Amino acid sequence: MEKINVIIGWSGNNYAAHAQGDELNGVVVATHKTLEGVKSEFESALQFHIEGCMKDGDLLPEWLSSGNYKLDYELEVPALLHSLDGVLTRSAIARVSGINAKLIGHYASGHRTPRPQQRKKIIDGIHEISRELASVV
Repeated sequence: MEKINVIIGWSGNNYAAHAQGDELNGVVVATHKTLEGVKSEFESALQFHIEGCMKDGDLLPEWLSSGNYKLDYELEVPALLHSLDGVLTRSAIARVSGINAKLIGHYASGHRTPRPQQRKKIIDGIHEISRELASVV
């Protein structure tokens, strides 16, 4: 089964998802106010794109036209932080990641873009919090 890498970002008020590549024969995009909503909208947009390509006679890989693929979602840091609103505070993420809470806020708003090492610290911190929560009996 092939994987299609879908990048999900935050565009101020909405999540925005996109994927592109030669195998897709173009770019597929979708937006929505919720994370689950943007995933659902992306799946619909991809199916619409595939059907349109097939109708136009465009060449697509067999795995794509037959639906033998998996969508692999990757959240950019602003989308990741917004997806946790109401679940984790930014100060909790700052505490476990070692990144200043104000800088976490800048990442969430898109005013700053974290380096890959900073993104890893944020994700590792979120995983640490989840392990701590999972250990509670």
